[in-house]
Amino acid sequence: MAEDFLHKQFPPYAAKKGEEYMNSKQLAHFRKILDALKQELLDDIERTVHTMQDEATVFADPNDRASQESDIALELRNRDRERKLIKKIDESIDRIESAEYGYCDSCGVEIGLKRLEARPTATMCIDCKELEERREKQMAK
Repeated sequence: MAEDFLHKQFPPYAAKKGEEYMNSKQLAHFRKILDALKQELLDDIERTVHTMQDEATVFADPNDRASQESDIALELRNRDRERKLIKKIDESIDRIESAEYGYCDSCGVEIGLKRLEARPTATMCIDCKELEERREKQMAK
């Protein structure tokens, strides 16, 4: 049952036959998902800040201190990833407002509702994304 809902509270969008792609209902659906995801991330960041402030303990034992510093570094790395995701969410919201959301940046075709529900910040169709990943893989060799 949990897999029937996206991002904890949104049921997948069920497009009606003949429905225009990226109509106002679809855009509103994805805007709600993006807003909720952004708020969830902001809440996590806020919670982390308060937790780190509350748990700022000076340990006498060097091993305990090292363990705490390692935990803090890991937490900060996670928050940095979340901050980057928030930036992508903001860019996606801007794309909704400029009527560019849902279309591939590379080739201009529809990205697809299922892909956008899986990754609401997607900017490429699956074919262009796979091609980009193959090129990146080749360049890394």
